[in-house]
Amino acid sequence: MKLILKALTLTATMFANSASAYDPDDLQKLKDTGSCVACFLQNANLMDANLSYFNLEIADLSGANLEEANLKGANLKGANLAGANLDGANLNEARLSYAYMKGAILCNTTMPDGSVIYSGC
Repeated sequence: MKLILKALTLTATMFANSASAYDPDDLQKLKDTGSCVACFLQNANLMDANLSYFNLEIADLSGANLEEANLKGANLKGANLAGANLDGANLNEARLSYAYMKGAILCNTTMPDGSVIYSGC
């Protein structure tokens, strides 16, 4: 009985961890090519990253740390940015059509039109 309980606990832990982590191969692809369409980057730490003009179309960036990231001109069409930390990020000229941003932290964030938003501070 104890063995079954340990196996179930281990299995549940593995699935819980895989559901909330980013794909390391996708992160490497992003760094190497500047493009990662439909990538799984949930909860990735991209703080201070220079992602200007990168292609992140329909990427899952939910919960990602994009604090102070440079996303100038980035393609974020259809990206999932729910709960992402965009504190101090630069989204000037970024394409955000159909991006999902519910719960995103937008504190001192430069928006595509150049305006600065202070919601979520």
